[in-house]
Amino acid sequence: MKDESLAHDSMLDLGVDIATKVLRNVEQAVNSEVYYSFPASTRSRINIDSASLRFVTFRSNQSLDWPVFVEFYSLFPLPISVGVESEMIYYVKIELNWIMTPADRDHHLQGRTHEHNARSASAPLIAPRSSRKDIFPYYHAFRYIVNFIESKPHTNFDMMAYEASEVAFKACEEGLGPRQIRTVRISVSDLGPEQPAEGTTWKIKQSWIYDSQWYSLLKRARNDIVSSNGSHRALIALGSNIGDRIGMVEQACTEMAQRGLKPLRTSSLYETEPMYKTDQPSFVNGVCEIETTSSPPRLLNQLQDIETSLGRVKTVANGPRTIDLDILTYDDRIVDVPWLQIPHPRISEREFVLRPLCDIVPHSFLPPPNTLLDFSSQLAVLPFNPNPLSPQTPLTRFGRPSTTPDTASSDTPKPVITSTLPTRKTHLMAILNLTPDSFSSDGLHTPTFSPSSLLPTLRSLLAHSVTILDIGGESTRPHATPLSPSDELTRVLPTVQYIRSLPEFNPLILCIDTYHASVARACIDAGADIINDISAGQLDTDMFPTVAELGCTYIMMHMRGTPETMNTLTSYPTGVVEGIASELNQRVQEAMAAGIRRWRLILDPGIGFAKTGEQNLEVLRRLPELRGAEGLKGLPWCLGVSRKAFVGKVTGAAEMGERVWGTAGAVAACVQGGADMVRVHDWGEMGKVARMADAVWRV
Repeated sequence: MKDESLAHDSMLDLGVDIATKVLRNVEQAVNSEVYYSFPASTRSRINIDSASLRFVTFRSNQSLDWPVFVEFYSLFPLPISVGVESEMIYYVKIELNWIMTPADRDHHLQGRTHEHNARSASAPLIAPRSSRKDIFPYYHAFRYIVNFIESKPHTNFDMMAYEASEVAFKACEEGLGPRQIRTVRISVSDLGPEQPAEGTTWKIKQSWIYDSQWYSLLKRARNDIVSSNGSHRALIALGSNIGDRIGMVEQACTEMAQRGLKPLRTSSLYETEPMYKTDQPSFVNGVCEIETTSSPPRLLNQLQDIETSLGRVKTVANGPRTIDLDILTYDDRIVDVPWLQIPHPRISEREFVLRPLCDIVPHSFLPPPNTLLDFSSQLAVLPFNPNPLSPQTPLTRFGRPSTTPDTASSDTPKPVITSTLPTRKTHLMAILNLTPDSFSSDGLHTPTFSPSSLLPTLRSLLAHSVTILDIGGESTRPHATPLSPSDELTRVLPTVQYIRSLPEFNPLILCIDTYHASVARACIDAGADIINDISAGQLDTDMFPTVAELGCTYIMMHMRGTPETMNTLTSYPTGVVEGIASELNQRVQEAMAAGIRRWRLILDPGIGFAKTGEQNLEVLRRLPELRGAEGLKGLPWCLGVSRKAFVGKVTGAAEMGERVWGTAGAVAACVQGGADMVRVHDWGEMGKVARMADAVWRV
């Protein structure tokens, strides 16, 4: 069926003519396929890049029982690169499959009888251009889809296929094509770096099929959104086992926010052994609760788009991946189609899903007819795990150069706190006071101070296995006068810049002791890693959003009032531990609502801040209870007991320098109670105490 003498404006015009011919003689076309090959001269004249196009297929049985299933094909070059090999030429193939009845055929052939009778039986049946599109309305549907694909800057193939399929169903629903559409299939070819020569074989690179059930689900979900005039909540599983795993999860959360999928709460992150396919690296897994106006199918495609943009390449099922994003739940909806199941069918068997869920929604249930157990109960009935999962709290920022001086590889393990691992070590945080009025009389701020004078101190820190250096520019002792952010920054920023200019101190994690958001931002930008805020965001309302934007780890200390007023605020009607737990839990929820990830939080009970000496001792005795309090389970803890007044009172040591032995006893109590980090002045001596305590209790 060839005719080079005909002029056509486009492939679609030509396809319409061929399809119309076949429709006239459909009985003879049953169980056959119609091909049209374009000679070079025709391709040049109508700007066709492909070597061959298959436009129409009619399928039925030999007796021509109606309805007839019709497929219409269109193949055209993809005009953009969609984040893949830029040198390749890709082609999009659109296939519509619908049901055609005799009435449909008669409708599409109305008005053709006169034209047909005016021609000889052997003459080609070509409609006048003025009526061609009206006689064969599928033209409109295809033109609609092609225009959509060619005009929109798609970010990847998955999203393009999803959106083009929705356009196809919508176009047909609105009368631009067959109403009884069954499936839309979008395929992408990989034909090489040059335009294909004649006879080139169509090779499918990727293919997507969307059916009428999918479109019905999509419409229903969107109708739900419109009728409720609100948003939906979904729980998304996060996972990675390639490269900087925590960094990749954090990037995925950022990408979700940029696409309008607002993260509300995040779980801790857990390192887990691979499941199903075990010969691969360990995973980091977590859960994020999001708010979205997307329907479940749309949400799925948005998540797949993020996976693609972050470099995920699908190889084998349950295999290694840079990032894995799964929909666990979507409100209380149940979706069960071949390509999407909500709730996720394997939630109840996966500890690496249930444990993160219990961090944020422990008492939630799956919608019926699923299990009647809440998530915490489902976790409790799982088989015993000899290698219990522990939260992972990173101490450095994503993208921060490696803590190993001679390498900056993103694959180098970054230091983390494993807060529930029985064998974890206690991290040592050394105190560097750049103040003239420190309570411990160790302030270094003098008119002649220079950061370069710290060189022996810095080398001593590394020699004593100090993990973190806490740099403070403002005294927060009782009754201290507040310092302006600019004055504080003048004290601490040069030291941060100096330390970060020396590669040998890359292993040293820098923590900034401040409650001013502007100081936090400047120091993190200069290379610091952690913000240590005595007020947990209460003394500067910009602190939470600033930390969320910076993506750094954040120590939240319990305190009431200010350093000037805190000693008058020591009444805890329900008990000091209960009061600390309740108030810190409220701060945690506020921090996560502001966008700070749970896996970036470290807690501090605030020894000596809005607490009496007896209350400080009670906190140390009951530290395990505090660690297990509702909303705080799994979060790591930093304790500062060094040289404090309650130590001097118990030991009778009035002078700061005489409180070393009392501090040692308090540090041992911190380790026994489950502290992950101790903040000390005498890092040489306290390092030995912490190592001894670890040997006794961290086994």
